[in-house]
Amino acid sequence: MKTQNKIYWWILCLMLTITGIISCDKKYDGNDNSLETLRNANNRVTYSKTKLDSVQAINVITSQKVQDLLDLSTLYTSGNKDTEIDSVIYTQMQAHFLSKDSNNLKPLLKEMDSLKVKFAKVNNLTTSKSIYKKDTLDFATFDVEYYDNKKAYITTVNRKAQYLLKASPVKFKKEFKFYFTKFYQKESDSIKTTKPAN
Repeated sequence: MKTQNKIYWWILCLMLTITGIISCDKKYDGNDNSLETLRNANNRVTYSKTKLDSVQAINVITSQKVQDLLDLSTLYTSGNKDTEIDSVIYTQMQAHFLSKDSNNLKPLLKEMDSLKVKFAKVNNLTTSKSIYKKDTLDFATFDVEYYDNKKAYITTVNRKAQYLLKASPVKFKKEFKFYFTKFYQKESDSIKTTKPAN
């Protein structure tokens, strides 16, 4: 009887362990990267003053722009980086920045290459303002979950980006375009985590 109880106990422990491992195996549940991503991530959209009135609206727009840039980056790092389509993707990524400096993208692409990232997902984005001399600077802090080519979870990193809403009047209306001024800069990044953000 004791032997039979020990066998049941070991089987129960084994089943609980397997269940725990399976439940911890986080998979990417976002959209697949495709040419549709390229078509929609060109940063030509303008936003009216009324759309930018609330913090929630700015958070949604900023989150969308961060996700667009990450999607383009995963497409770019998945390719050979020397084809016609790769140069189109790179141009689309640069369109998200106020200045077209290649250093804007180096930290992001280097990190994605080193981790072999194929999918990325933005979580927990918050925006904040900071006063520097006479300027008001806008920042976004967010978590990025990285996934491999099998959509298996790699890691979560906490990042900070600086952005700018630049006036872009259209037909006598006060409208704005969204640009990043800094993205994945070393001095603004914080500690890497290894747990999923949710």
